[in-house]
Amino acid sequence: MWCCGAVSPIEGFFLQGFHIINLTSPISHPLVAWLSKWFRPLSLGERGERAAARYLKRLGYRILFLRHRQRYGEVDIIAVDGQTVVFVEVKTRRDATQGRPAEAVDLHRQGRLTRAALAFLKSHGLLDYASRFDVVEVIWPNGQKRPSIQHLLNAFAAVGRGQLYN
Repeated sequence: MWCCGAVSPIEGFFLQGFHIINLTSPISHPLVAWLSKWFRPLSLGERGERAAARYLKRLGYRILFLRHRQRYGEVDIIAVDGQTVVFVEVKTRRDATQGRPAEAVDLHRQGRLTRAALAFLKSHGLLDYASRFDVVEVIWPNGQKRPSIQHLLNAFAAVGRGQLYN
């Protein structure tokens, strides 16, 4: 017997209360949209960010945010290492044939990360704490279960002018 919200033995149908909803019909259902958002395959970048977060946790970092978005941009990982707030940019590639992944963090990207970091520190009252920018390179070839990870501590200094940049 199937209760409310159970998947029926008929593939593609979902029981909701006493109504049967056809999830394979061309008419979009909110449940289908929700399921596809949460259960879609992860992109290479998302897999790399999760692998980097696990790696940093093993090193003793406390992960505060993954993929933190705000007006000034996105920071892949915001973590705490001791008393230091660490802003981590993760670069994931299938191979290193076109150069190291960290080379993609150019001056423009460093400026965007700096502005996003400053906004985060200001909004959370953390301007008195030390902060730094790290880059984690993740190389994840096709068919391998585990990536190779390289962590570049203090990869670049803050770019720009103002109180964070001195």
